[in-house]
Amino acid sequence: MLRSEELPDCFYYQNKPTLITPNTSTPNHSLYLSNLDDQKFLRFSIKYLYLFEKAVAIDILKYSLSKVLADYYPLAGRLRPWGGAADDDKLVVDCNGEGAVFAEGFMDISCEEFLQISRKPNSSWRKLLYRVEAHSFIEIPPLVVQVTNLRCGGMILCTAINHCICDGIGTSQFLHAWAHVITKPTLDLRILPFHSRHVLKPRDPPQVTHTHLGYTKTTFKDNNIHVDINQYLQSQPLVPTSFTFTSAHILRLKRRCIPSLKCTTFEALASHTWRSWVRSLDLSTTFKVKLLFSVNVRKKLIPEIPQGYYGNGFVLACTETAVKDLVTSNLHHGIKLIQQAKSSLTDGHVRSMIDLLEDKNVKTDICSSLVISQWAKLGLEDLDFGQGKPLHMGPLTSDIYCLFLPVVGNFDAVKVQVSVPECVVEKFEYYMMDGLDEEENGEQNGFI
Repeated sequence: MLRSEELPDCFYYQNKPTLITPNTSTPNHSLYLSNLDDQKFLRFSIKYLYLFEKAVAIDILKYSLSKVLADYYPLAGRLRPWGGAADDDKLVVDCNGEGAVFAEGFMDISCEEFLQISRKPNSSWRKLLYRVEAHSFIEIPPLVVQVTNLRCGGMILCTAINHCICDGIGTSQFLHAWAHVITKPTLDLRILPFHSRHVLKPRDPPQVTHTHLGYTKTTFKDNNIHVDINQYLQSQPLVPTSFTFTSAHILRLKRRCIPSLKCTTFEALASHTWRSWVRSLDLSTTFKVKLLFSVNVRKKLIPEIPQGYYGNGFVLACTETAVKDLVTSNLHHGIKLIQQAKSSLTDGHVRSMIDLLEDKNVKTDICSSLVISQWAKLGLEDLDFGQGKPLHMGPLTSDIYCLFLPVVGNFDAVKVQVSVPECVVEKFEYYMMDGLDEEENGEQNGFI
């Protein structure tokens, strides 16, 4: 049995990983990326970790990957600056069929042992994904896969999928297509990928007709004394935190919204997390704080984005308030702000945002923001390569961006994961869970 949360070393079967290319010829062209795709904020890979009780044969995984890459051929290409320019303000995908990176290894650990330490990621998990040596993000292949066989006959599958090419919905669509090739080889894909990003092309000339709180051109300080929380967080030793909210917890949260307000699970949990995060950081009550959260806009645009679109079809909704107003009121204040931010995302608002991003000096304003990304309800936890659904699904790493994750085996539950400074972990955990339980007891005893 493992004596600590540190994973043992991973032994690779080959010195180098292999490149998996599409099994048939694919279009050789440059794929335009929309302004939502290639913004600087998204220049990273989405890294998933799956634990399966029974391993799938490596040859089957490789063959099926080569087959699905014939449909999702941009993932077998390479990013490059548009027009071959030296700067990387605008990116395209060179669909050259060069291939996805596929590494295979072995780790002396069992599924049961991994589950014991899987409540939250730690740095040793990085051993589970092959590190591609590259000078910049652009040089890393869009898809990197590592399959690690375990002592017990199980396997860990880790994928790194370029966020400029896929959003969360897109990655789920791709992974399920991969699994489909294995489990239903004689049937066509249920959803065919829609490649073109021109449905989100900016207008000419750009028309910025709305205010976009989530973006800024410069970091500035004004009479509100904007504090750079992001810079503070990056300077601190960070500790991953993880909380599982059951349907009972979520119901209690909704009851704490006074006056009562009809709201979704996401709205209640986002308001609670934002409020708890701000309270734990002990910010001045005069500071303005923002919440940025992902919203799928595929069906909000006119016309709707076509089915099968796997590019970035989400935007970051944004709301802002004074620390005092957020922490001294109950969840009602935050929920109301979140609902207003969501309802503002009309076709006109999103088009205006796309046009705004034509200005490459514009960047996502994260200096005083908590960023929440929604991974729950995307079907990520239902992935089945023929040997059963995963025992565990989650991110490979944890950072200052907050993730709402699915809970394997409990569709109605949500896991909240975010890294916070070591010095505030106890306070944050208290406000997130212990405080919730305590207030619930108080409600039952008539104290609240």
